[in-house]
Amino acid sequence: MSPQRARLGAMATTSTASEQLRKGSKVVARSDLRDVPEGTQGKVIMVSGLTWIRYWVRFDNGVSIGSINRADLATASEWQRHLRGEDEPAADESTEDAEAAGGDGGGDGGGGGVSTPSGTVVPQLLIDRAKAARARLAA
Repeated sequence: MSPQRARLGAMATTSTASEQLRKGSKVVARSDLRDVPEGTQGKVIMVSGLTWIRYWVRFDNGVSIGSINRADLATASEWQRHLRGEDEPAADESTEDAEAAGGDGGGDGGGGGVSTPSGTVVPQLLIDRAKAARARLAA
């Protein structure tokens, strides 16, 4: 084995690695989420996923939401660029994520869901469907 081959450099990082948030990162809601208006500040409390990264965030208005797409969150500097109108809207990642998950992209869920006492998370889409069904039955 040649000495050239034995010396391997560090692996190159991808552009997505720098865009990922870490636990404890301060973020701002880039768009309106369920019970969280655009511009609300929060803190990442958990990062989940291997190839499909989702974030759990506790917002300053007391609402915690899980399974939020990175496109719906901004760091302080990204938020300032957004307010100045300097950031370019990225490709619609939310529809790509919905397709990757096998969903139809329908609903205004904005991520999240309701956690039951057993720890199971009920997707927001199903909660919205049940609410609409109750409204139809009541009328």
